[in-house]
Formats: sequence, C-alpha cells, structure tokens
Amino acid sequence: MKKLFFITLCAWCATAVWAQDGKHGWQVELKKLAFDLTSTEVKNAQDYQGFSDARLTSDSQTSVRGNWDSIADYHAEHFLWSNELTMDYGRTKIRPVDGERLTNENADKILLTTEYTQKVWQVDDFLGGFNAGPFANLGYETEFTKPDNAPGTRIVRGMVGLKMFEGKYLKSLYAALVGERDFTYRPYASKSAWETGFKLEIPVREGVIFKWDAMYRDYLTTTQKHPTDLDWEFETNARLDVEVYKNLFVAPFISYYTAKGKYISSRGENVYVGVSFSFSHIFHAAN
Repeated sequence: MKKLFFITLCAWCATAVWAQDGKHGWQVELKKLAFDLTSTEVKNAQDYQGFSDARLTSDSQTSVRGNWDSIADYHAEHFLWSNELTMDYGRTKIRPVDGERLTNENADKILLTTEYTQKVWQVDDFLGGFNAGPFANLGYETEFTKPDNAPGTRIVRGMVGLKMFEGKYLKSLYAALVGERDFTYRPYASKSAWETGFKLEIPVREGVIFKWDAMYRDYLTTTQKHPTDLDWEFETNARLDVEVYKNLFVAPFISYYTAKGKYISSRGENVYVGVSFSFSHIFHAAN
C-alpha cells in the first residue's frame, strides 16, 4: 500500500502544479432526490389459478425506493471541506393469494461524512483536468430500521489517503487507509482496511449525463471476531440522467453490490435495475 501511494505521488508531482482553484465560499446543493415506485394489484387471483396468464394469477406487490444525496462544501484557495448526507431506503411488500403478507427491505443505509482535502496539485491537460492532494474523512453509517434477526448497523469510519477530484469528468478517484469502530455487534470491534473508489460524470449530449461510481474495500485486521465479519466488499452504480424539465431527471440505472464473509466460502450478490425519477437543486453556489 505504501508503494502505491509513493508511485501515485511521484506521478502527480511530475505532471502537476500547485493548485489554484477558482471557487470560493460555500456551495449547498441537493445533488439528488430520487423516487422509484412500482405497484401490481391483482384481484380475484384465487379464481384464476391454473390459467397461463400471469397477469391474472400473480401476487399483488408494491415496491418503493427513495434516495437522498445532499452536500454542503466550503471551497478555499488551497483546500476543500466537504460535508455529505446520503440516505437510501427500499422496501417491497408482497401480498400472496394464499398465505401471510411478506415485507422485504432491499436497501437501508444512512451515511453522514465530513472530509478535508488539500488542493496540492492541479492538472489541466489530462482526463479533462482535476485537482489532487491528500485527504482525511470521518463518517458515521447507520440505517433506518434494524433487520428482524440482527442489530442495526452503527459504524464510525475514518480514512486518510490521496485523491484526484473536482475534474471535468473525474469527480473523484482515491486510495485510502481505513479505520473503523464497529458498534453493531458486541463486543465492539476496531477494524482496519484499505479502500479505493471513483466517480465519473460524462456528458453524452445536452441534458444527458452518464454517471458511474464504484468502491472496493478490503478488510485487513479486527480486534474481535464475529461470524458476520466481511473479508471484502465491492459496489458499483451506473445511471444515465436525462433532463426532462429544468432540474427534473429520468434515469435508467443499474446497481450492483457483492461481498464475501471472512468465514463463508461463497460471496453474496445484489443487483438492482430500474428507472429513477429525480430532482436536484443548488441552494447556494460557490463563487
């Protein structure tokens, strides 16, 4: 890991100059308020069991998912102080023709972070230009409701590393060392890991933007062993934001998450595909 940081640092020093960012002051923005809703209501399905048409025989079900992503960033000449709140919740309710109703959560996460990034270098002629420098991040992760057979997530997480950010296309590319204090399971555990990730935004044409992000975290050590400990986790999201009216967007998307437990031979996976209706707004723009 130290070699990776050293090589990256040397590459930046060879191609970059001291950053002089034009933005100053606070930027407060609702980056995304998205809502997905699907509902299937089937009546008298019990009378049509044995018919081949699934529209007459299927179970009634409702699926809802909401996502909130907001920031309050302070831009200075040589640093960026970022504060972000993201919330994601999804639930599906199935009402079988015969049997008990089922409710299943497919997303549940609240993440609050604050981050300081030093603007040490500025690159103008590579990947559309970007700033770069060391950063430190502190965050708290929890959820709206705890699972039926497990406690609710409560994790304090800190990171230090190097980052390329605020580019025309490259919004973030980082590598970091991670320290966690996991309050989810008793006895509480302190964990270490390394993490890397990126965020890209590529204009396709006027009013259409392709967005792609990914994160990989590899756990190294823990002070307490629990059957639920992860060995590694990976997630990626891709969406195509199409502006339909001012700040209103329709976005087909795909989300993929996979992880492997330390003491489990197989890895788990989750794939979510859909169309999102979202809204964004800048309440106060940095000068």
